[in-house]
Amino acid sequence: MARLVGINHVAVQVGDLDEMLAFLGKLVDDLQLRGRSGGMAFVDLGDQFIALERVAEPVASGHYGLVVDDQDDVVRRAHDAGARMIGGHDFLDPWGNHWQVVDYRDVQFAKTERVLDGMGLDGLEKSARAIAELRAKGLAD
Repeated sequence: MARLVGINHVAVQVGDLDEMLAFLGKLVDDLQLRGRSGGMAFVDLGDQFIALERVAEPVASGHYGLVVDDQDDVVRRAHDAGARMIGGHDFLDPWGNHWQVVDYRDVQFAKTERVLDGMGLDGLEKSARAIAELRAKGLAD
């Protein structure tokens, strides 16, 4: 059974990464920059993040990381539903929104055992890599 689990990240298009980081730094006391790669900057939100994407002509939308418990099944279902596939785990919905299917096991975003149980997802565990990333931040034992 495939189920929605949460949102992995939101990608926000901006014209200038440094200007956007400075703006966000004005909104909070301790902006945590996870890193940069190419035209991207990643702002930590504990076990989640915001991705900032530099583009020549920003628009008021980006793409959405959809966290699921079975990535392969959800990708297959998107394909079967007629979604336009634009990558291994990415597709466009009928209105053109870009969705990236992300496996809960592989991301830092973590639900408590109680929440997972309540969602009917008891036993859903993190990969060793995801646990190591959480430990590095002091967010896991």
